[in-house]
Amino acid sequence: MIISHDLGTTGDKATLVDADGAVVATATESYGVDFGSGGKAEQDALAWWRAVCVATRRLLETVDARQIAGVSFSGQMMGAVLMDGSGAPVRPAIIWADTRSTAQSDALVERVGMERGYRITGHRINPTYSLSKVMWVRDTEPEVFSRVRHLLLAKDFIVHRLTGRLVTDPSDASSTNAFDQSTGAWSEELIDAAGLDRSLFPEVAASTTVVGTVTPEAASLTGLLAGTPVVLGGGDGPMGALGAGIVTEADGAYCYLGSSSWVSLAADRPLHDPDMRTMTFNHVVPGGFVPTATMQAGGASLQWIMETLAPDEPTAYVRLLDAAAEVPASADGLYFLPHLLGERSPYWNPRARAVFAGLARHHGPAHLSRAVLEGVGFNLYTGLLAFEENGASISSIDAIGGAANSAAALRIFADQWGKTVRPRSLVDEATALGAAVVGGVGVGLYDGFDIAKRLSSRTGEHLPNEVAHRRYLHEYQVFLDAYRRLEPWFDTL
Repeated sequence: MIISHDLGTTGDKATLVDADGAVVATATESYGVDFGSGGKAEQDALAWWRAVCVATRRLLETVDARQIAGVSFSGQMMGAVLMDGSGAPVRPAIIWADTRSTAQSDALVERVGMERGYRITGHRINPTYSLSKVMWVRDTEPEVFSRVRHLLLAKDFIVHRLTGRLVTDPSDASSTNAFDQSTGAWSEELIDAAGLDRSLFPEVAASTTVVGTVTPEAASLTGLLAGTPVVLGGGDGPMGALGAGIVTEADGAYCYLGSSSWVSLAADRPLHDPDMRTMTFNHVVPGGFVPTATMQAGGASLQWIMETLAPDEPTAYVRLLDAAAEVPASADGLYFLPHLLGERSPYWNPRARAVFAGLARHHGPAHLSRAVLEGVGFNLYTGLLAFEENGASISSIDAIGGAANSAAALRIFADQWGKTVRPRSLVDEATALGAAVVGGVGVGLYDGFDIAKRLSSRTGEHLPNEVAHRRYLHEYQVFLDAYRRLEPWFDTL
């Protein structure tokens, strides 16, 4: 069997998958996020490690550790775990949602140029990426930075704890703003522009690489046997694509509706949008790429409105989403700009903030919930349009992630996008399933990546209502206009 770990923003989801690809057991361990003013978003990397240890032990209550053929990982991307020479974190991990490095990102743009950076990395130069975050620590915490010897991303830190190796894969490397997709190596041009030492950056190896085995110390903490193979794995975006069965261009598109949310597809080359609205990650499938349009706070916006309107109600999520399906929002002049954490696609503006626009006295909790849901859908629609304007053909979209459990949400998205939206059977486990496939391929348990298409099936479909879609096309333009008018005001904040 394979144990896969999905290190998300709110917790680690561990999954036990057998040789036929069936999910045998799951275990989730939560941890917190330190959100603060100025765009702060940090986590304790050792809390990730404790969660992995606890979740692994819980899975091993159901099977003998001798049955584990390997361990693999999916992890949140674009962060920075800064470590000293002994491998200990020198400060809390800076995660994907942190936007404090605006000044450092601006300096990179000045030295390299936005279009040049986009052509090298497949991404805009932006403070949500690892490179400027490391610069920010150097510039604002010089004493801390003087002790930094290594940079890793979330899943790489856990791999290091298990094996002692310092290594990342192309999918995670492509989320740093420091990786050259044309050469498959770290970009000396960008690292030099950042004024950083190349020695900070780890070795890059394929996602399926067995990078080492579980050390005796790690075995005592996790319950795994010493010597168990550890497969590197990859970033959660490309891993989610694999878990959704998106292996090649022919497999279509999917959306991930988690804390951050995105629409994505597989490709055999980077997709460079002339307007730079989208980005391209390296796939966990070697040689592949994953063009993506990611917004900062998709599921996070939904989580926020539920916590705000019904903080002590366990079933608020289902109740409010079902109620939202019964009332108008944009059709009644109410809009929500879902930029609670700044924004990546399509605006790439860390200063953007969330806004309710058009709020009237008769609007209640259901209207607010509907507006938040529609705001997320409108934002993701811009990414879908960017793909189609650059040659992609998209007729349907598979949905994974927590919000994909809501039929009400998916029906609204289908109408907004004018596309058939189909939930998959493993919406919550898709990224962990992708990691299990990578792990199984890495240790030889699975013959290839196509097994992912058999492990998760489409469980239904939501067809778009053409009348509703035409109405939404008008309301989408109003949504875009609201952002354009407010963008200068965001700067004054």
